[in-house]
Amino acid sequence: MEVYCTRPGCDRPRNEFPDLDHPQTLVSVGQKFCSRCGMPQILGGRYLPIRLLGQGGFGAAYLAIDRYTPAARKCVVKQFLPPADLQGDRLALAQSLFVKEAAVLESLGHEHPQIPDLFAFFPLTVPTPTGDRTQDYFYIVQEFIDGQNLEEELADQGPFSEAETRIVLQEVLKVLHFIHDRGAIHRDIKPSNLMRRRDGRLFLLDFGSVRLAAQASSNQSTSIYSTGFAPPEQVTGGMVFPSTDLYSLGVTCLVLLTGQAPETLYDSFQGQWRWRSGVTVSDELAVVLDRLVQLTPNQRFSSAQEVLARLDQVTILPLVNPGAGQPSLQILSVPPKLSTSQPVAAGPAPLAPHPPASAQPQPATSQKPSKGKARSGTPFSTREWISHSLFTGVQGTLIWNFGQSLGQLFGIEAAVPGLWLLIILVALQQSRTIERWDLLLLPVITLGVVSLIPLLRNGLALLELIMLAGAIGLVCVIVTCIIRLGFLLTGRSRP
Repeated sequence: MEVYCTRPGCDRPRNEFPDLDHPQTLVSVGQKFCSRCGMPQILGGRYLPIRLLGQGGFGAAYLAIDRYTPAARKCVVKQFLPPADLQGDRLALAQSLFVKEAAVLESLGHEHPQIPDLFAFFPLTVPTPTGDRTQDYFYIVQEFIDGQNLEEELADQGPFSEAETRIVLQEVLKVLHFIHDRGAIHRDIKPSNLMRRRDGRLFLLDFGSVRLAAQASSNQSTSIYSTGFAPPEQVTGGMVFPSTDLYSLGVTCLVLLTGQAPETLYDSFQGQWRWRSGVTVSDELAVVLDRLVQLTPNQRFSSAQEVLARLDQVTILPLVNPGAGQPSLQILSVPPKLSTSQPVAAGPAPLAPHPPASAQPQPATSQKPSKGKARSGTPFSTREWISHSLFTGVQGTLIWNFGQSLGQLFGIEAAVPGLWLLIILVALQQSRTIERWDLLLLPVITLGVVSLIPLLRNGLALLELIMLAGAIGLVCVIVTCIIRLGFLLTGRSRP
């Protein structure tokens, strides 16, 4: 049997113990030690780490076996492993969070089927490899969930469909309802903390950031969060609410639907989430997601139960599409009922749920929208405005010189070809026929052409043309930023 050493920095952590392959020896042996550093290999007298699962933050996780169970049950051993530069109050805080995770798992894990069970929590004091002093290590042993987290699923399979996202949303809401009902707030909902077991059941992981609602409403919370998934009140260290978790869950759903990171979806210039481009989703679910990610707590849903009730008003039925012969989805909307729930934490009452865009059944499609046509009416985000302005300046300079060269070559008014090419360039961007990687590829291709054909440079050296295009591109970006800032200050979303 191969056993993995858990001492940080051990340069040969894999140890072979052939005698442990015999069941009788496995349960009767006293202890085994790392052949390299002397670290005890049977943790807590019963758990043998066999593989490193991951390491980061304040800990490392190992797949282990419990030698005192009939089938040598697999489990997860989590080791408290703070960075070397973590000292003083921050070290004490990190250690308290590790202890808190064990306490939360003990109190909640055995009560809910979608929260891992706690098996053990113990310290281990061992001598250093040199033997001149001792070191203390802390371990949590919990249920092993055999599957993939949703971050890994997203990387392997691509963006989730509306139906898949809704299943995740409903399942996690049920767990959050259970947690919030017991006065706790998770504070770290994100795809990597949602694990889907092989049988399809979703589990909520990582309870190290959990905070009691009573504590959250009485003083400031510690600023521990995952960037992009945490709402403003958590980022600033303010009071947290059940709606804090709902915000993080909403961002998680946006990431799953779009396959893009929160930083890409959030327009910090305007303080808005821009996620609907290129996503096929019903208006009813979109309204729910938009409300989950409102920046102020009182504008979100006040409880997980309220969101579940709203989702129950939208029914997804499988239908057969006679044209394609494949099952599709039809959204049937039920008029929303007025919510009577109250916010858990003190503060203004939440806004009433937004009504659905239409009470009539919406036509379904099993295909993703085509590039350009389906997105042509979608407003540009600030990031898109800046990237397109840079592209217009650079590419516009190149094709203007290209057009003038053609005009001179064929005896046409020099400005006419360049002007028409510029108009076509802007129109293709407005219709989103040109976007994303096109903004990089087209200037590269154009530069390649004019570098091979000097006649198309309008008398300029290649380096002069590149510098001119770059300068005009920067000017376009500056002008765009000034205009966007002006519209933002006057309360308008876009020119």
